[in-house]
Amino acid sequence: MSHLLWKTLAVSPVVLGVTVLVSARAIAAEVASFSEDAKAKAVQTEAPEAISASLSLQIQQPTAEKFVVAQAKTDDNKVLEQVNRYSNEGKNQNSLSQVTSVSQFSDVQPTDWAFQALQSLVERYGCIAGYPNSTYRGNRALTRYEFAAGLNACLDRVNELIATATADLVTKQDLATLQRLQEEFSAELATLRGRVDALEARTAELEANQFSTTTKLVGEAIFAVTDIFGGNTGDANNTVFQDRVRLDLQSSFTGKDVLHTRLAAGNAIAFNQIDNGGGLIDTAEGTQTFQIGSTGNNSVVIDWLSYYVPIGPAQLYVAATGGIHSDYVATNNPYFEDYDGGNGALSSFASESPIYRIGGGAGAALTLPFGKGGSIFRPSSLTIGYLASNANNPGVGQGLFEGNYAALGQLNFSVGDSIAIAATYVHGYHGAGGGNLFDLGGGLGSTNRVVGTSQANTLTALNGSSSNSYGISAAFRPSDKLSVSGFISYHDVTGFGAGDDYEAWSYGLGIALPDFGKKGNVLGIFAGAEPYARNRPGFVGNDVPYHFEGFYKYRVSDNISITPGVIWLTSPGQNSANDDAIIGTLRTTFTF
Repeated sequence: MSHLLWKTLAVSPVVLGVTVLVSARAIAAEVASFSEDAKAKAVQTEAPEAISASLSLQIQQPTAEKFVVAQAKTDDNKVLEQVNRYSNEGKNQNSLSQVTSVSQFSDVQPTDWAFQALQSLVERYGCIAGYPNSTYRGNRALTRYEFAAGLNACLDRVNELIATATADLVTKQDLATLQRLQEEFSAELATLRGRVDALEARTAELEANQFSTTTKLVGEAIFAVTDIFGGNTGDANNTVFQDRVRLDLQSSFTGKDVLHTRLAAGNAIAFNQIDNGGGLIDTAEGTQTFQIGSTGNNSVVIDWLSYYVPIGPAQLYVAATGGIHSDYVATNNPYFEDYDGGNGALSSFASESPIYRIGGGAGAALTLPFGKGGSIFRPSSLTIGYLASNANNPGVGQGLFEGNYAALGQLNFSVGDSIAIAATYVHGYHGAGGGNLFDLGGGLGSTNRVVGTSQANTLTALNGSSSNSYGISAAFRPSDKLSVSGFISYHDVTGFGAGDDYEAWSYGLGIALPDFGKKGNVLGIFAGAEPYARNRPGFVGNDVPYHFEGFYKYRVSDNISITPGVIWLTSPGQNSANDDAIIGTLRTTFTF
């Protein structure tokens, strides 16, 4: 017994060395933790990417809108993150390997304050591991679990030395210290073993039941209770409960590209507005975002199929169906435009400039960055896009180039970090057969219109026409708690027959207060004039239809938000003789 005791006394330097190294890493861990917390808070105060789309010269791929829905990190997410991290470490050859001499560490110098302790642990006891790239990384933060694992390795080595009688003699006090340390960290070691076992079991379960290695599902469901009030319009409508659901399958094949396959269903229908004579007002004023693209009876359709892929410094967008301009170009309307219709403004008018509602369907777009952005100016970008409304139809006057189309060009640039500006031009061709200017690609004879009055929308049915639209949009973010954005657009429609020409205008200004009352909440106020055309022959009404809107998005949790709001429409149908209409909505959005 005494012979064994004296042999174990040789391990006293182990206790001292481990204690010295651990104290240094414990301090580093606290500093690192504080730095990470500070970075996390800084990120949380950033404004949405919508305002920085032109600032960073990257297209904000409709996540929300179409695909970017904020997702809370679940336990399964954390498990996957750990699995990926461990996998990456293995690929990068960051695994630990035993060393026999401290000189094998390229980042350990004799002048380092812990050099002697490390040298003793490595060369006398062989219980310190390094990395295959000959580094020790002594300044990296150390967790209690890592310390427990390292201490256990040294204790195992000590027991081996004692058993083989190769160690020098140690004192009884050193043995007591070692025993105390082993007992103190027994709980951490047991917890670590349990966590590793649980992680392995859950990883095996996930691998056995995973949906796809390349595809993830992002979903959104909207419940909305809404009603409209005011004169004859109020009497002709009732309170309704409407819904819309979108399931977006996002596939990536290289890690940088994204293929969107979106399924949609809904039963939302816009309100009918009635004039003072009891007749139906032919207008899209007050159309709400969740009412766009509704299937009417909750039947399921593939309403969007598109692919984003970088080509060098440029970004390519290809849409096979359901493409719209705001999929690939910055709209500069943060907090109002959220691209999915469930978290931003209530109305289609307040969410983005009407110029982006001209045309849609299938086509492609390319965003090209240029310039170095010296001084206060940031790098700029040019976006060009082409969408055809009836690209799949091989009939006469249809197809990718012979049918209705809209070609867009937009110059994006910013001043400093707070101002984003875009100048937009859209040229559209609208074949004979009628339709609407702001139709999101409805095509010939379509009754689909998503914003504006009949005077601004209706195209001639007897002859084709072309349109040239010009717009400017801007966003100003003076602070993290305030965002101001607005737009103005002018539309010149030239018909191919007599009396088919007309001009239309639209403009709006919004003020958003993010994190108002609670982090994640948004208070938004928007005002402007929906697209209108004056002095058109054959149309009654020559007034400006003003639109006022206010909403407050309340974030219940990371996946649920409730948005009450009000829309006030003056001079519906461009006729001040018609009673104003007021729409009240309570929208609940579930994201997953």
